[in-house]
Amino acid sequence: MDVTEILRISRDSILSNKVRAFLTLLGVVIGVTAVILLVSIGEGARLYIKNEFTGLGSNILVVVPGKTSKEGGTHMGTSAVRKLVYDDATLIKKRSRYIQYAIPVIAGTSLIKYGSRNRHTYIIGITEDYFAARNFSIDIGRFINAAEVDSKRHVCVLGRTVKKELLGDANPLGALLTVGESKYRVIGLMAPKGVTLGFDIDDIVFIPTTAAKELFDTDSLFNITIKVRSEHEIEEAKKDIKEILIRRHAGEEDFTVLSQDEMLAVMDKILKIMTTVLAGIAAISLVVGGIGIMNIMLVSVKERTREIGLRKAVGAKNKDILFQFLVESVVLSMLGGVLGIILGMSFAWLIPVFITFLPAKLSIWSIFLAFFFSASVGIFFGVYPARKAAALDPIIALRYE
Repeated sequence: MDVTEILRISRDSILSNKVRAFLTLLGVVIGVTAVILLVSIGEGARLYIKNEFTGLGSNILVVVPGKTSKEGGTHMGTSAVRKLVYDDATLIKKRSRYIQYAIPVIAGTSLIKYGSRNRHTYIIGITEDYFAARNFSIDIGRFINAAEVDSKRHVCVLGRTVKKELLGDANPLGALLTVGESKYRVIGLMAPKGVTLGFDIDDIVFIPTTAAKELFDTDSLFNITIKVRSEHEIEEAKKDIKEILIRRHAGEEDFTVLSQDEMLAVMDKILKIMTTVLAGIAAISLVVGGIGIMNIMLVSVKERTREIGLRKAVGAKNKDILFQFLVESVVLSMLGGVLGIILGMSFAWLIPVFITFLPAKLSIWSIFLAFFFSASVGIFFGVYPARKAAALDPIIALRYE
């Protein structure tokens, strides 16, 4: 019996009971669709986070107080031996030729008032270089300049959300806001930035770092944000930063230098684990579908016992019968795989259109993986029914009613 004849018999057998075949396929279809969809969402999330980091500036290093200690790759904790101060940032920029900007950042929250309106808002103290380093754009007015940082001027740049909540539709330029206990004049309005990595950039007020030191009564920095001149000089810049700060901190490395790549790698690892786990859970549907295929093939063997006996009587060998039923099982699973791939790809393309906050990126490897897995399910769960059919005694099979 040639392959063409076996495929024709398999097709006729499947079409002879369409409803049963459809219900058998359903488990495989759902499993393949779920695998492709969940992997696409995971890949989309990874791409989204990468783009979000890039949108906040390229070639960025962040120095934070406290040394992160690791042993065998396991996070052991942090201990702040000495705080970072304004002069640390100044010295880094002055002494390293690889660094374009070194921005001392102070962060906190404060009550802001304008007329009868008030709200608690996130305040970030920065220098004039912060906006360029972080790719922020101004919509109205201008950024904070170096003279205002040096003179501790009480000026501020508002995010869109803050402006809307406090000033409504009024022109914000020149408005006097009360931040804490002091008056601050609005000199600029940020262009819309939206939510980045779960943080609303539009709900921020930017003031000079020197003014933030007075506002929060501290000289301790939240971090030092550093812009390296070139991507190829990041490692050299990290070495310079460590040497400069260790010398300033009495030989102690009581700080941590984080790069975008390192932060991305951590998040990428977490997302990969989550994607793998979710895809594994979705693959359970494929196993369930495989069990359904095995069940329906066992029923088919029972129903076609006389047919099997007749085929053996006219010369069909055991391997011919085995191959026939195995092909039927694989055809069922692969048909379910193809339908699942079509549905999975459709959902992956439609999700960003209708659910804009949920990123999805279709991966070719997930399609091949799902198809291979569905074919494997057909072979694995089809072997037992096929062997049972092949083992039937032709005399007993012919007498079966």
